[in-house]
Formats: sequence, C-alpha cells, structure tokens
Amino acid sequence: MENKVISLSVENHVGIVTLNRPEVGNALDLQMAKELMDAAIVCSERDAIRVVVITGAGNKFSVGGDLKSFAKEGDEISSHLKSVTAYLHQAISFFARMNKPFIGAVNGVAAGAGMSLACACDLVYASEKSKFVMAYNRIGLTPDGSGSYFLPRLVGMRRALELMYTNRQLTAEEACDWGIVNQVVPDNQLWEVVLGVAESLAKGPMNAYGETKKLFYHSLQETLESQMSKESLLLASRASSEEGKEGIAAFLEKRKADFLKG
Repeated sequence: MENKVISLSVENHVGIVTLNRPEVGNALDLQMAKELMDAAIVCSERDAIRVVVITGAGNKFSVGGDLKSFAKEGDEISSHLKSVTAYLHQAISFFARMNKPFIGAVNGVAAGAGMSLACACDLVYASEKSKFVMAYNRIGLTPDGSGSYFLPRLVGMRRALELMYTNRQLTAEEACDWGIVNQVVPDNQLWEVVLGVAESLAKGPMNAYGETKKLFYHSLQETLESQMSKESLLLASRASSEEGKEGIAAFLEKRKADFLKG
C-alpha cells in the first residue's frame, strides 16, 4: 500500500509503516490520521504481516499535530479535531490490540502526538539523535494519541505530570533511563537493529505474543488472584494450541521451533 502520507511495505513478514510528510516533520493531519487507520487495519488483518514497525520519513519521527492545518478550520477546529483523533485513536487501538508485536523506530524528534504514538508501541528503539517532548501544555492543549494512558504507566504519575507541565524535553538516553525507550543506537544503525529484532520476532509465536500483550495490559485492572486466574486459563489454552504443541515438541526434540509452518 503506497499513499501520499503513509506508506506500508512488507519485508520478511515485517510490515513497515512510514509516516511520510518529511517536509513538515511528519506532522499529523486529517489525511495522515485516516491513512494511518487504514494501515493499522491492513497490518492487523494480513496474515503475511507478523510484526509491525512504525517510523518517520526524513530526520524526524513526528513533530505531532499539524497545527497550521488545524488553525485553518477556524471556528470548526473542535469538530475537526474530533475527526482527526477519531481516526488516530482507532489506528492506535488496532495496533495495540493486534496479536503482533508493534515496534517503534524513532529516528528523530517525537513530539506531542508523535511521542504519544511512540509510547503506544510495544518496543521502542531510538537513534541517539532522538528527542522526546509532550509539548501539549505549551500551547494550552491536553494530550491525545493515548499519551495520557501509556505515559503514566511507563514512567509513573509524577514524572508523567512533570513532562506535561514543564514540557521538558528528554534526550534519547534520558528516555531510555525513564523506560520510554528500550534501546538507544547510533543513528546510522537504527534501521539495521530494528529490522533485526522485527525479523527475529516475526519467526516467533505470534498468537502467544498477542495473548501476552493482553495479559500485561489487563494486569493493571486486576487483583493478584484474578490475574493469576487469567494466567492459568491462558497457559492451559496455549499449551494445546498449534504454537504451544510445536514449541513443546521442539524443546523436547532439542530443535528450533518452527512457528511459521502451516
């Protein structure tokens, strides 16, 4: 799928989603939000895609919302933003709920909705030149793109509020220390590292990844006992699944499991 502002390609079972408005720092407007949702649907439904990577064209991940396009709406700006966030939020929901790892390759500034989008990824790898800033309160706005959901869970409530109130900008290393980023790599090695991780995961048990993701996200709403009950039921179910049978057989036979067969 090739579109004007979002591109989607598939390599070795890895779906690569690229925010493609480099001339404006991959700022998110209504068209990009719509196309991102379309890409999320394809990624979540297409069997050939087992892992999804999202990145930005040029030297930025995303500077956030396209304020110029929003301001042009005049008195209709509120209605316009409801449309933009409806598409953006549905896209993030599809990415977050799919039974496939969702990896962010942050290649530069991730601001506002760009930072929220990075926070929504399962794993995040950032170039050493990356910067992270929420930026919303600076212009009198509040977060969108799941930022208010994922950020406190990643860094804790006090740090999340600090980032919002002060608009503090984090370096890639600081973002890694705070738990927003998994690994910081040299700029010229980012894509090699991310594709290596993605292609390795693409050979793994996709449905087990999905169930693990659900367990982790739901754990914040459960008691210890109710969460362990979910663990028990899912573990039993996974053991009798095709992935589980193959994984156990491979372990006993001292070979590498083949989760791609069939």
